Amino acid sequence: MSEQKPAGEQKPAGEQKAKTSTGLEQNVAGLLCYVLGWVTGIVFYILEKENTFVRFHAVQSIVVFGAITVADIILGFIPIIGWVLTYLIGIAAFILWIVLMLKAYQGQKIKLPIAGNIAEKNSKPAHTA
Repeated sequence: MSEQKPAGEQKPAGEQKAKTSTGLEQNVAGLLCYVLGWVTGIVFYILEKENTFVRFHAVQSIVVFGAITVADIILGFIPIIGWVLTYLIGIAAFILWIVLMLKAYQGQKIKLPIAGNIAEKNSKPAHTA
């Protein structure tokens, strides 16, 4: 009798183990796109030329965490209300950061509003972009 994995653990052939031009598996590279926010997004967008999965997560990381960084800087200049909003955005950003890293590691794309559309448009392989 062969042992079967539960339906939730089965992955389509080749999807999770696809390599990238960086030599990493695509799910690991996708997770790493988010580790340092927009900084690692830029690094992986520059390094990864072919894999659309990694490029998607790299662009989404740049857009989402870049926008959060800009919002935090601007709100930091507004006394009291800005500081409270910065704190609340920070909590939401931390939760979003964890979720995006987990989903990328699981081989999934979470297409966020606005940022996901921008990422879709800019995640084509570099030689055809």
